[in-house]
Amino acid sequence: MQFQPILLVIIIFTLIACDRPEETTLSKLSIGVVSYGENEKSLQQYQAFQEYLGTQQNSLIELEPTYNEVKALEQIASKKWDLVFAPPGLAAIAIAQYNYEPLVPLEGRDQTRSVIVTQQDSTAKSRQDLAGETIALGQKGSATGYYLPIFNLYGLKFKQVLFAPTPKNILQLLDQDQIAAGALSLEDFNQLKRDYKPNQFKIMYLDRHNVPPGAILISDRLERNQQEQIRLILRQTPSFISSSAGYLPNEELPDYAYLTKVIKRVQEVLATSPMVLQ
Repeated sequence: MQFQPILLVIIIFTLIACDRPEETTLSKLSIGVVSYGENEKSLQQYQAFQEYLGTQQNSLIELEPTYNEVKALEQIASKKWDLVFAPPGLAAIAIAQYNYEPLVPLEGRDQTRSVIVTQQDSTAKSRQDLAGETIALGQKGSATGYYLPIFNLYGLKFKQVLFAPTPKNILQLLDQDQIAAGALSLEDFNQLKRDYKPNQFKIMYLDRHNVPPGAILISDRLERNQQEQIRLILRQTPSFISSSAGYLPNEELPDYAYLTKVIKRVQEVLATSPMVLQ
């Protein structure tokens, strides 16, 4: 009979443990997206992806849009984002300099190039003809609007160099005669020029290198096991979800070798000559 109190205590603790509700701790994953100032409606394309990844990872998924590459670079450099829907320039930098890894490629832009455009009636026929003029480039971090044009225009002196927040602003500046030429991607140019009169602009210079597509990247701040889990989840994404979010689960990853060389060279030049374009 002397063991009964101990047995009673064990039974009580067992019953309490059985009645205690199971505790579930949700982790959090942050996803960065460059949205170029688009409205909330445009971000709805990621809603199904957020729900899918959140369910698969038992995590709270936070979508964090930024409105140009400069802000995105700050987030990448400080490792604020676990996943990034990165356009090619950001992808090349994040992989080479901040230990992000590509998981799957993004749709489109696999055949785009960097272009320098002018008004149709411009007398400029070559890059050298732009010397002494005012031009506009994209934001730091843009492959087609910043790194490739700087690489292609190196050595020329300009009256002024403006840095437009979005590709749309490049054509706006041209339309308002505030610049003689502007740099952006061929894909963006073909899309945005529809908002203006036919043949209002022309391509003065076309870079011969195809720019690879962007990619979804993952930060090394996540544990390797979780990185591999997310990689597998993305590879197995239902087609209607991946299509809505704009990525290709089963395609080969982009090759950023040439783009990385260009970015490195431009960064080296700018580090020693901040006013390289003047």
